[in-house]
Amino acid sequence: MRSILAAWLLIPAAGLAATPVTYSQHIAPILFKNCASCHRPGEAAPFSLLTYEDAKKRAALLAGVTKSGYMPPWKAEPTSYAFQDERRLTAAEVALVQEWAKQGAPKGDPAKMPAPPHFVAGWQLGKPDLILEMPEAFDVPADGPDLYRNLVIPLNLPEQKWVRAIEMRPSARKTVHHVLYFAAPTKPGESVSTSSPMGRPGSVPLGGWALGAQVHLLPDGLAMSLPANTDLVFQYHFHPSGKVEREKSVIGLYLSDKAPERSLFAVQVPNSFGVFSNIDIPPGSSNFRIEDTYTLPVDIEAVSVGGHAHYLGKEMKMTATFPSGEVKTLLWIKDWSFAWQDRYFFRDLVPLPKGTRIDAFVSWDNSANNPNNPSRPPVRIQWGEESFDEMGAVGLQVIPARQAEFAELRKSYGEYVRGRAMPAIMKDPTILERIRKHLPGAMAR
Repeated sequence: MRSILAAWLLIPAAGLAATPVTYSQHIAPILFKNCASCHRPGEAAPFSLLTYEDAKKRAALLAGVTKSGYMPPWKAEPTSYAFQDERRLTAAEVALVQEWAKQGAPKGDPAKMPAPPHFVAGWQLGKPDLILEMPEAFDVPADGPDLYRNLVIPLNLPEQKWVRAIEMRPSARKTVHHVLYFAAPTKPGESVSTSSPMGRPGSVPLGGWALGAQVHLLPDGLAMSLPANTDLVFQYHFHPSGKVEREKSVIGLYLSDKAPERSLFAVQVPNSFGVFSNIDIPPGSSNFRIEDTYTLPVDIEAVSVGGHAHYLGKEMKMTATFPSGEVKTLLWIKDWSFAWQDRYFFRDLVPLPKGTRIDAFVSWDNSANNPNNPSRPPVRIQWGEESFDEMGAVGLQVIPARQAEFAELRKSYGEYVRGRAMPAIMKDPTILERIRKHLPGAMAR
């Protein structure tokens, strides 16, 4: 494939139309690699792209959305470290799609067609080790404010398990904004709750799911704890869609056969989704920005990175400045989209030495020129949990280079959070109410 693209780039402009671009030889490899995981039966995309007939009738659409960069949905810019499963098309691949559409979307030689990708029906990572289903559906009203509900699945596990991935398959995708996962001590008879799962002493966060996110297995040797005698609690954020929706998720758990060698930890900058960062965006402001920094107390290795904001989000970036002064980019999203909130797993663990300074910023556009602004005309926006409020941070998932230093990492990060929290609370005591309402779930995400 690489040699085909290299040769294509050397063709003079006058010779483009004379060079046949076919589905079998040029377009199918692009679609199978970058599009088929979502564009197939049973997934969230509105149509399949597994066959020539599927692609041909949408050739003009494919040319348009790939040229604009709207598809495939990959918001992260190239950084200092490669990500797994990148869906970013190269300039050569985009050019091939454009020319194929111009030439009438020819099929080409079937013998040159690559084998279509193999998927296990209904699952991105293959058949899970444990498949669970919500015991009953939850009805989300057609309108009104956003809802937060905790839906519970009893596990009845008599012994400790370890989880490498959780694949969430909501039935009401249009209304589920995000879901946080917890293992919480069993509470017989409870299936729906409005209280935080962190209210059960001993609850363990297990990550989460958001719109547009891919599911990944943790690297070998890493896993999350699923203690014995716990329930799985799913903290949903529902955003009413305009009609009544019924949510009854199916969840797949991918298990490890042994305990992890090192413990995972989340370093979020600014911490706590910016609740202590004075997010108060005036109407008309096109580049409101918050930023913060945290210095690593021990050597760590980064596993993944991801950002979060709402509709007004514009740009976010996280960098690592080594003790030597060398600067590396860990994440940079120049064109944030509320609809595509992925977590980006590094292709290889990223070593960051003790003393490395982690810097991050998030910016928002609250002007009338922002097509994603839900308010017409723009209004003042502050930090909050509703979709039309705002929050923002960049989160880095890490492991200590030496497990013995995990406690030091956790202690240092706790001091960082408290150091930002206390001055902010002294200035604005209403922050405490926001924390009680939202922060336990946010901190686990």
